[in-house]
Order: sequence, then C-alpha cells, then structure tokens
Amino acid sequence: MKRPSLLQNPPSIKTMNFDSARMRMIREQLLPRGISDERVLAAMAAVPRHLFVQDALRNQAYGDFSMPIGLGQTISQPYIVALMTQALELRGEESVLEIGTGCGYQTSVLARLADRVFSIERLKELHIRARQTLDQLQVFNALCTTDDGTVGWPQYGPFAAIIVTAAGPEIPQPLIDQLADPGRLVIPIGDRTLQELVVLTKEDGQISRRVIEQVRFVSLIGQHGWQE
Repeated sequence: MKRPSLLQNPPSIKTMNFDSARMRMIREQLLPRGISDERVLAAMAAVPRHLFVQDALRNQAYGDFSMPIGLGQTISQPYIVALMTQALELRGEESVLEIGTGCGYQTSVLARLADRVFSIERLKELHIRARQTLDQLQVFNALCTTDDGTVGWPQYGPFAAIIVTAAGPEIPQPLIDQLADPGRLVIPIGDRTLQELVVLTKEDGQISRRVIEQVRFVSLIGQHGWQE
C-alpha cells in the first residue's frame, strides 16, 4: 500500500514512501473535505493508487489533482473518487455498475466495498491495461468489458449502485432503467467543460436528484452521451 502529497521537488520513485503518502492523502485531502465513511476511507487507504498511473508519474500519484492516463483520459483526483464512492452508500452486498473503467483505480476501490463490480470501458487499450493491473492486485470480483457504457449492461442488472466517471449532457435513460429500487446513481452532468456531480436516488418508484459538487470530467461518449 502507498500514499503522497504535493511536493515542489518530489522524491524519486526509489525513495518514495507510498504508504506514508497514501495516509497523508487521507489525512490532508479526504477527512477535511467531509469524507467520513469508514469503509470508504479504509478502501482508499488500501488501494495502491500509484500502480494505476504511468511509471514516470508514480511519485505524484497521491497528489490532490487528476492525472493523465493516456488516450485523452484521466484518473480523477483522490477526493472526487472518495466523494463519488461515499455517495453510493455501499454496505458490501451490492452489485455495482461502473461506466468508464479508465485505469481501473475506481474499480479497485469499489471492489473492496461491494460484492460484484461490472465495469465498462469504451477504449480497448485502457480496458486491457486496467484488467492487467486489477489481476496483479487480485481484484477478481470485478468483471470488465469494452463497450458503449451509455447503454449500460442489462445482462447483469438491475444494479444497486451505478457510478459514471465521465460527464454527459444528461443521465442516460438506460442507466436509470437498470438502477435497482432502491438504488443510487452518481454521475457528472453538464457541458464539456464544467459539470455538476449529481446523485440520483430511486426508492419506492420515486426518483430524486441532488447536486453535491461542481466538477470537471472527460466527456461521456456514446449513444446516450456526447458524440465523438
């Protein structure tokens, strides 16, 4: 396990204490911003974020910012990962759908908190890389595929929780349809430069929404998202 901070002259990978950096991330970035779910904090403390970024960027892996992972995609800053995860209110028995596997970091966090994770990535290269890292970490309760995430994965639905790690102009209707009752869906909604992080709750046939943060995500590309 590992952990970091923002340093003007970061240490080399050889001397970086990832464990200390990860704990500093929790202490300085997550706790002060209201991340209080102990299970979420434990998962963030356990997942080695530095293994999900490029080798040259590993000494910055626990900084308070998003990072490029190639192909125009990013790994979200730790706080946003924790915030979205906490908003799902997972208790350990859920089936979770993730739209946007990316490097697999969010997938790994979810896999520690839910029974099964079903993750869809649009880009084949990222899917392959993510699966390799997840296998390395023995994350075997996450099933990943390459497809259009905006249509969901009805074969395995309904899902008690759905998380979308790319921003769309609106919530894709197929995802709402595949959300269990009760269930929670977290997604950034807005234009291509600025969005609001929305939590949609389905309970007793009623749907409600609330905004928890302003964010900036890469675009959700697909049939029910933005066009490429």
